[in-house]
This record gives sequence, C-alpha cells and structure tokens, in this order.
Amino acid sequence: MTDNNTSPNAPKAPVAASPTANPGGRRKGLTVVAAAVAVGAIVWSGWHWMVARNYQSTDNAYVAGNVVQITPQVGGTVISIGADDTDYVKAGQVLVQLDPADYLVQLAQAESQLAQTARQTRTLYANNAPLAAQVAQREADLLRLKADAAKANDDVARRRPLTVTGAVGKEEFDHAKSLATAASNAVVAAEAAVRAAKAQLTAAEAQTKGATAQDFPAVMAAAAKVRESYLALQRTRLLSPVDGFVAKRGVQLGQRVAAGAPLMTVVELHKLWVDANFKESQLADLRMGQKVELTADVYGDKTVYEGHVVGLGAGTGAAFSLLPAQNATGNWIKVVQRVPVRVSLESEALKQHPLRVGLSMDVKVDIRDKEGLALANAPRTEPVAQTAVYDGTLAQAEDRIHRIIAGESLPALSSLDKLPTAQTQAQASEPAAAEPAEPAQGK
Repeated sequence: MTDNNTSPNAPKAPVAASPTANPGGRRKGLTVVAAAVAVGAIVWSGWHWMVARNYQSTDNAYVAGNVVQITPQVGGTVISIGADDTDYVKAGQVLVQLDPADYLVQLAQAESQLAQTARQTRTLYANNAPLAAQVAQREADLLRLKADAAKANDDVARRRPLTVTGAVGKEEFDHAKSLATAASNAVVAAEAAVRAAKAQLTAAEAQTKGATAQDFPAVMAAAAKVRESYLALQRTRLLSPVDGFVAKRGVQLGQRVAAGAPLMTVVELHKLWVDANFKESQLADLRMGQKVELTADVYGDKTVYEGHVVGLGAGTGAAFSLLPAQNATGNWIKVVQRVPVRVSLESEALKQHPLRVGLSMDVKVDIRDKEGLALANAPRTEPVAQTAVYDGTLAQAEDRIHRIIAGESLPALSSLDKLPTAQTQAQASEPAAAEPAEPAQGK
C-alpha cells in the first residue's frame, strides 16, 4: 500500500519565475540596443552626408591602351623576325623583314624605264631647235628664190620690147621666159617647204609647250611607277610605329604572308587609361575633368593611381554589343545598364607601378566639382595618336627620280642595307660629334 500523504517536513518544489519578472532590466537592454542603432544610423548618415555622397565608385573597370597591330602592306616570305613576345621595341625598329628580291627587280625595271623615257623626252625637247632652224633656212631660201624670180621676170620684161625691133632674138627671149617660169615654180616649192617646216615645228612645240622635261606626261607616269616600286620595297620591312612591348607574335620564319595578315601586336604600356563601367543611376553627377582615385587588384589598396575623367561613352555597353538585348519581347526583365567612362592615368605612376591591358581596377570619382561638361562640345584639335617612322620615304624616292631624270647614274640597290630606316634617318639628322684627330704617323 502506497502512502500518498505528504510529510509536513518534506521540502517544497521551487516556484517557476514569472514571465513578467524584472521588467526594468529588459527595458534597459532594449534601450541600449535602440541607442546603439540610433548612434549607428547617425554615424552612417553623417558619413554619407560628409563623404560618401561626394563620390561614385565601381569595381567594373579595366585597364585599356593602344594595341597596335603589325600587318604587312605587301605580301612576301618572312626572312627575319626582329622581336619576340615581351620584348621592348622602339619606334622605327624593324620587327619583320620580308624577302625583297622581287621588289628589287621591279624597282630596277621601273628606274630603267624612267631613264629611257627621260632620254626620249630630252630628245623631243632638243628637236625643237633644229626644226626652228630648218624653218629659218626654208624662209631664207624662199626669199632668195623670190629675188631670183623677180630678176628673171625683169629680164623677160626688158627683152619683150626688144624682140620687136630685132635687137633680141626670139630664142634668147624664150630662154629668159623659161628661166622666169622655173624661178616662179621654185618660189612655189619653197613656200610649200616653209609651210611644211612650220607645221613640223608647231607639232613638236605642241608636245612640249607648257611643260618641262620633268613635267612631261610620259616622264610623270614613269616616275609614278618608280615611286610605287620604291614604296613596295620599303614596305618589305615592317617597322614598329610606336614604343612598346611585343605581344601575340604569330609569325614564323619562312612563312608566306599576305597583305593585311596580322603578324604581331605592340602595346604602349606607358600610355594607358581605364574604362570604368558605371551604372546609369551613377551618371547624373559625373563630369569631364573630375578627379579620380584608382587602385589595381595586382598591387592592392596601398598603391593609389590618380587620374581624371576624360569622357563619357555615347551609349551603354548593351547598345554596342554584338548581340544587343531585345527588350521588346514578352519575357522582359529590367537590367541596370552601364555606360563606359574613360579615366586617364598619370604617366609617373605608371612608371613606378606598370600596368597591363585588361587588369581589373577599382575606381572612385570625386563628384564635388560639377563645372565640367558631361559631353564634349568641340572637336579634337590634335590627333589621338601619330607616328613619324614612315616620314621621308617618298622624299628618298623623289631624290632618286630627280637624279634619274637629270641623267645621273645611280648605284644598283642590291639589298635593303642601302635603304635608310627611321632610326638611321634620325641619326643622320643629328649633328655629328667632333671626333679627335688621329695623330700623324711618321713615315
């Protein structure tokens, strides 16, 4: 039998705490949390008002630069490669050499044709003087024959009345009359000869009138052929148009390349910029000329580049993509569009911490200066890029043409060693340093 009676001395069970116990402590904790949230909101609002609202930033930015593609203007077989991937090259340095044999032959043929045409033209001009002299001679003969004819006619006129009295015989009169007729016929023939000589002189002068031997059409056509052949020979040497580093070399020795085939590229790593893709909601306060701070993933936040906004794109990236979005379809979902903004980079920072094309960048634009333009309002006054490595090529051709037309002899171009490059031209234009005289040696 179980005893269900509780002993009076048994300990009592503990009483559960009431959920409403200690209300003051709970209220205090909530107050602390609310105060912390309020302080955080105030701090964030102050930071946003003082700092964050004055900047627009994005990490959708990449380094860009001039990637110069080296392509031949004439076809040929590669016989020499002057630079490889990662090599540094100077403007005017020979990167690829094509076989010049065919172009040397074409130039020799063109120069010989020009020399022959120039000689024929000089002969044509020289013939004008003999033709003019011939006209003068014919006119002198005509005057003499006219005088003889007049004298013969006078003899006939004097003898005609004397034949009536018998002082002059009929035979003598007939002889004088025949001489007068022959003299008249000689005058007619001389007049025809004068007209023929003048016609020949007029025809010769018509070919040479108003032009010199250098401006003669046949000479100009032959000279143009020499220029064409000379340029083709020069273009067998592919020069670097800029200073930079070689990338993507795809040409090999012995390869037969066609005009326009890509052989390698040269990248100007000292002239780089950043294309930062900002959201369309960030563009309202962006202006040209605003200061920019940039950091590269390759160096981290400790290396800061400085730059300026130099331009905003004319459209979104989607508008110029290969396959633009079709927003008129039924399954349309709004996607925030981005516009490329070009940011310049200071050259000094690039020298200390070089970048490569395609590297990721973080961009922060200071938008407090709103005096700049959102879009350019004037055309560019200077070229974006230019090179002088091809200058002087036509001048060299013109010098050879002038010497050929003048009748001077030229040495045969047996190789390209006699064709100066841009580097040798620059060296030739610089004043030569005075070298110390060698001491005279005793005999």
